[in-house]
Amino acid sequence: MGEGTGVSERVLHDHMNGAQQGPSDAGGTFAAQMNFLAHLYLSGNDPEVIVGNFMGDAVKGRDLSRFTPEIERGLRLHRAIDSFTDTHPLVLKGRDRVHPHAGRYAAVVMDLFYDHLLAAGWDSFHPEPLPLFTRRMYALLEANEHRMPDRTRRMLPYMVAGDWLTAYATLEGIGMALDGLSRRAPRGGPMRGAERVLAGYRDAYLTEFRHFMPQVMAHTEGYR
Repeated sequence: MGEGTGVSERVLHDHMNGAQQGPSDAGGTFAAQMNFLAHLYLSGNDPEVIVGNFMGDAVKGRDLSRFTPEIERGLRLHRAIDSFTDTHPLVLKGRDRVHPHAGRYAAVVMDLFYDHLLAAGWDSFHPEPLPLFTRRMYALLEANEHRMPDRTRRMLPYMVAGDWLTAYATLEGIGMALDGLSRRAPRGGPMRGAERVLAGYRDAYLTEFRHFMPQVMAHTEGYR
């Protein structure tokens, strides 16, 4: 959800730009997905807030007046989620646990871990079944792709074709995502196989995640 020291943002940029290699590359189809599911879940029901939150990584600067008020609210929601996540003790604890394996990419890996835990336990968080939610999100985002920055618009078809939002629900999906990231990111090798840390400490990560989610929901309530 967060960007950590900025490494996550740079990796996302690289992988969005590389996504056009296409879905035939298994790593490529998963490469840019890191925390889209959690951001969409935290967006609420306003379509423009959802769009703004979704494209938040690609929009920089303080002046957001060029956007509609609702998209601006979504962009600010995205930033509020990231800033809260980056400093939360439970998230930092989880990063410390995976750091010996993932090194400087621990924040990137944590994004994937938390999206996996959300997808795997989706029924505990949302009344709408995950496949229906993801199809609804894909349709909404595709209908609004003309409003997105080029980098997000180029990535979106590959996210939909690869069904990134539901792929996180399995440990295998996380492993494929990490493998794709490790091959594209500069010196990204330590990310490969990091899903084994999640498997080995699943109870600890799950407990932390279940405590964290209500807190980030409450912290960002004013943006939805």
